[in-house]
Amino acid sequence: MPPLRPDPTFYPSPRLAQEAPPESLAYVALLAEDGSGHTDALGVVDVDPASADYGRLVGKTSFPNGGNELHHFGWNACSSCLCPYAPHAHVERRYLVVPGTNSSRIHILDTKPDPRQPSLVKVIEPEEVWQKTGYAAPHTVHCGPDGIYLNALSAPDGNGPGGIFMLDHDKFELKGAWEKDRGPQHLAYDFWWHLGQDTMITSEWGTLNMVKDGVNPELLLAGKYGNGINIWDLRRRVHRQRLELGPQYQMVLELRPAHTPTKAYGFTGVVMSLEDLSSSIWMWYLDQGNGHGGTWKIKKVIDIPAEPADPEVLPPLLKGFKAVAPLVTDINLSLDDRWLYVSCWGTGELRRYDVSDPFNPRLTATLQIGGIVRRQAHPAKPDQPLNGGAQMVEVSRDGRRVYLTNSLYTPWDAQFYPDGVRGWMTQLDARPDGSLSTDPGFLLEFERGYRPHQVRLQGGDASSDSFCFS
Repeated sequence: MPPLRPDPTFYPSPRLAQEAPPESLAYVALLAEDGSGHTDALGVVDVDPASADYGRLVGKTSFPNGGNELHHFGWNACSSCLCPYAPHAHVERRYLVVPGTNSSRIHILDTKPDPRQPSLVKVIEPEEVWQKTGYAAPHTVHCGPDGIYLNALSAPDGNGPGGIFMLDHDKFELKGAWEKDRGPQHLAYDFWWHLGQDTMITSEWGTLNMVKDGVNPELLLAGKYGNGINIWDLRRRVHRQRLELGPQYQMVLELRPAHTPTKAYGFTGVVMSLEDLSSSIWMWYLDQGNGHGGTWKIKKVIDIPAEPADPEVLPPLLKGFKAVAPLVTDINLSLDDRWLYVSCWGTGELRRYDVSDPFNPRLTATLQIGGIVRRQAHPAKPDQPLNGGAQMVEVSRDGRRVYLTNSLYTPWDAQFYPDGVRGWMTQLDARPDGSLSTDPGFLLEFERGYRPHQVRLQGGDASSDSFCFS
């Protein structure tokens, strides 16, 4: 019998992952608009520059339903399966787990028989999710050392608390809620971990009832959306600390911890300050000054100001402010922990920071594309204004390519881009000197009625792997 070996796309360390072969395919969540005649789907995009199909949609798997509001899907297994305490080193990275936030359905797709045409092998219906986990509105998937983790925004009634539940790696059976003691945690959004410190971090957005109809101005101005992060004991599943940013900082979204296991820090993005519409980036870190295991702390390290704008070109939600908010809705950190990418969905800007010194990020490049006011065109079609803006951002393992899509969340798209979001995807070149440029040959405009969201790269990417070794 041939010896059992781990999946070759599992890497013991971030350094080895950076040296892996480049991706040739990207998987993209496609949300079907109401009345389009489509159902939701998973798209497959050729991202091999040597291919005749480069930058084109080469496969699509349609789902049975629309209206799922597909969000942050992920792999069933990844490099975390190589952790010494994980009994899953021989699981394959072959299935994509795709949650529907509005429907509470979970879709399982097999990419192995034909990577360009994944097959839908299982659908977990919402009633099963509600009954077995006590949660609803799954949003984000991460492959962990002991199973597949999913977060959920709500309880089945659409109110809180939100939290985390698990699937097993093999049969995709629900294992139930993750938390044993949630302490003061009530709102949920993203989650990630520091495996070297046996710590989980979770962020806060809002319950399904708080977000499903768009931004609620009353809740926003009252400071009711999430304004902190939570620190957990990963193996004991108990809440340890809550780090508050202040009530003016609303909607604490994506979490990007350092990939190197010995580094105990990470970054999170805040959508909006009630004081001036600015967005911000915060760094959490383990302060070991007390000599007793340390204390987790958080510090604001980047401010991104709103930009004055003519009210006539602003959506109703922003007219009274006479400014366009940056609306930081996604961030990503390269595998070498050096480059932080920040997407400003409102202004249509992608920012690149050198975070070699994480306490003092240095802006090295900005790139304009789309935006509420600018509608900056792509080089492939310089005379065509683009709507939507830089939203979901994914970074290749070697750090040389950055992928962008432009849709956030259907009801929020309608508020900030009331003329509609025409779905597109593009790729940027990230150079070692800190600069950014748009690949002029890569502008994928999706069929009308589809909006692209999360991107996952074949073999892994910067936001879907965690490591146990440096």
